Amino acid sequence: MQIAIEEDHPLLAIGEVASPFEGLLGTDGRRHGFSDYAAADVLVVIFSSNRCPTAKAYASRLRALQADFEGRGVQLLLLNSNDPHLYPDESLGGMVERAAADGYTFPYLVDEEQRVARAWGPTCTFHAFVLDRDRRLRYEGRFDNARLEERVTSHDLRNAVEEVLAGREVTVTQTRAFGCSLDIV
Repeated sequence: MQIAIEEDHPLLAIGEVASPFEGLLGTDGRRHGFSDYAAADVLVVIFSSNRCPTAKAYASRLRALQADFEGRGVQLLLLNSNDPHLYPDESLGGMVERAAADGYTFPYLVDEEQRVARAWGPTCTFHAFVLDRDRRLRYEGRFDNARLEERVTSHDLRNAVEEVLAGREVTVTQTRAFGCSLDIV
């Protein structure tokens, strides 16, 4: 079953090659794109937000994921597709502050024109996508099953990344993402 945020913005399907992006501005002041991560065996792209309590709750888990997979061919990227004109907290300046406060050691990129969000169809902020070396979608959905870290019983994203790295089929390819609304205009 495909979930859609709007009829003209369907969710990227499992097995489909993701629409690449280039030139997204990061909190580091550089432009980033697929070509920068061509050597990565796995791209983990998570649609996030500066103001969403769910996204904020995942800061330590994001840092742990980055640390645990460092040197194993996995690249983590956060994308913010929220419109800063609608939500001033979502500005690039707010992203820079958030990345610094949360100790991000991975790129946090702004999807200024919402092109990536429109092409991939995330349903909310904190929606994760795992892409293999061919940039085919292998998993989409939640990071894990609980906003509060002490309640986590299912490590969905981490499991999917491990399976892709091992060359296996992903056991659970889709879960329901949860978090705050992502307004695609």
